Amino acid sequence: MTASRRLILLRHAKSDWPDVPDRDRPLAKRGRRDAPKIGRWLRDHAYVPEVVICSDARRTRQTWDRMARELGSSPSVTFEPRAYAASAMTLLYLVMELPAGCQTALLVGHNPGVEELATSLALPPDGDDAPIRFPTAAVAVLDFRGDWDDLGPGQAHLTDFTTPADI
Repeated sequence: MTASRRLILLRHAKSDWPDVPDRDRPLAKRGRRDAPKIGRWLRDHAYVPEVVICSDARRTRQTWDRMARELGSSPSVTFEPRAYAASAMTLLYLVMELPAGCQTALLVGHNPGVEELATSLALPPDGDDAPIRFPTAAVAVLDFRGDWDDLGPGQAHLTDFTTPADI
């Protein structure tokens, strides 16, 4: 029987725009408020990852730190430089490197890569090929059968999606 896997894609929470390099931008007040909401939503819906790949940018780390407190678990976390401002293809390669024993993984990254990856992976419902829109702190839950290294376009099902405004 082919294994069922779950990939959770999260765009970082709302960031501030101080005069610092892009990679060093912190979360804005709204982002600091929204990230824990998403952590609670994941926990309450039993979407708790075993493994996390998080961009090494300051705003993604801060998003992860604030949401992790709400999960009620301690997944393995990798702060991955390759995830910073990555294309959908680079993000897919990171997912394909996930350990075979992992059933549920979370990727915390940036747009447009996260949005493009979700749209690419999700089987279009009813022939709808509109992109999945990812405002800050939006989260998509994608399920598929198979191994991580076999995942590709159109092979996942969008199981759930939310934004802080929806919670």
